Amino acid sequence: MSVHCETTTLGVLLAHLGLDLSEPMLFGLGEGLSFVYWDAKYLDFPFLGGRTRPMAVATRLADRLGLAIDVAETASPRKAWQNVARHVDAGRPVGLQLDCYHLDYFTTKVHFGGHIVAMHGYDDSYAYLIDTAPQGGSVHTTRASLAAARAERGPMTARHLSFTLDRAGEPAEVRAVLGTAIRNTATAFLHPPIANLGYRGIAKAAQRVTGWPAHGLARTAVLMESAGTGGALFRNLYRDFLGECATLVDSAALRTGHRLYGEAAQLWTRVAAGIAAADLVEASALLRELAALERSAMEVLAGCGEG
Repeated sequence: MSVHCETTTLGVLLAHLGLDLSEPMLFGLGEGLSFVYWDAKYLDFPFLGGRTRPMAVATRLADRLGLAIDVAETASPRKAWQNVARHVDAGRPVGLQLDCYHLDYFTTKVHFGGHIVAMHGYDDSYAYLIDTAPQGGSVHTTRASLAAARAERGPMTARHLSFTLDRAGEPAEVRAVLGTAIRNTATAFLHPPIANLGYRGIAKAAQRVTGWPAHGLARTAVLMESAGTGGALFRNLYRDFLGECATLVDSAALRTGHRLYGEAAQLWTRVAAGIAAADLVEASALLRELAALERSAMEVLAGCGEG
C-alpha cells in the first residue's frame, strides 16, 4: 500500500525483524487516527490534521507490540550521521524524521518537517531511501540534501531524529492488543483536552470553514486527499484497519465501527471536493455531519473488546 510516510517506514523496519503487518494495521495499532483544527497568526491558512503528531504512531506501535524503539536526536550534524551510518553499516534500516522540502526526488517543494523515511544504504554521494509509493518507493537523494532535510528547523521538525526497532522478546499477538489500541484512540478522540481536537475540532472546523480565504483552498483539498493521508484525511486507512480487525475478532462493535468509518471516509472526500470548489457552505454542512458521525463511531469503539 505505502501511502503514508510513517507507516511505510515502520513496514520497512518491521520487515527487517521478520514481521509483516498491513499498513492500515500499523496505523491502527499505532493509534494514529485523530483530528486537529489549528489556526494561528503565524499560519497563512488554517491547518487540518487527521492523525497524531509525527513519531507518535511509531512509539505507540512499539509499545503495543512489545518492541524496543531506540530514538536518537542531536544538534550535531556529524553525530547525526554517525547515529544513522552505524546501523546501516550493520545491515539495519533506520527511520528518519526530516523536512521533505530538501529531498531531491520531491517535485512539489513544500516545507513539512514531520516527513519520515527509511534509510537502508548510502555511498559517497547518495543516501538510499524507502518513501511512499506516490513519492517513488525506492528512491535516492544526495547526502547533502539529506543533511539539509534533517537540519531544517521550524514547525514539526526534530533535531536530526533517527530511530530503529528491535525485538524485546516475542512480539505481542495482534488479536491480543487491537482492543487496547482502538479504545485508546476512541478515548482520546471523545475526550480531547482542547476544543480544537477530536470530534470537537471537526465541529469547530465546521463553524470556521465558511470564513476561510480563497488562496489556500485548493492546496488544503490536495493535502487532505493526496499528501500522504491515504485519502479522506486518513479515514480510508482507519476504515481498512477496522475491517481487518473484524476478520480477526468477532465483534459487533468492530463491524459497526467499520461501517461508520466507511461512511466517514466518503464524507471526508466530499469535504475535500467542496473545499477545492470553494463551496464552503457545503463543506461546513458535511463537517457538522462528520463531527456527529465520528463521535457516534468512537462511542461504539470505546467499548471494543471490553468484558
